[in-house]
Amino acid sequence: MEFRDGQYDIDLTVELSESPEAEGIMFVLLGSNGMVAPGSTVPDAPAALAAVERFGEEIFFPEPRPDRICTQQYGGPQVAVVSGWFHGRPVSSHFSRTDGCEIARWKTMAPLLGGMGGAWGGAEGNS
Repeated sequence: MEFRDGQYDIDLTVELSESPEAEGIMFVLLGSNGMVAPGSTVPDAPAALAAVERFGEEIFFPEPRPDRICTQQYGGPQVAVVSGWFHGRPVSSHFSRTDGCEIARWKTMAPLLGGMGGAWGGAEGNS
């Protein structure tokens, strides 16, 4: 993974897999001052940047919530790992769809991770 030495406000690498055992595909999201930077490879970079700017703080750096209850439902085998930088803070987040809380996190970041029908590599554009 290549980090660009603080050159961007948002510098994220996303590795998506259709299942934990499957080979992943990688995308990059780069942005500064609310604008997508050249070199971004996420399929809908403007929507991905908007989602990251709006929800990144709560998704990448969640506050512990011991009272949180997650429904026991399964949303699919897709997994995503997001790493890099969010406004100067290191990001290392794992996403899955193994219960209601994880499905909600995925939906929140769907422009970055791909739609609920599958990751970008399997069902581009689904939401």
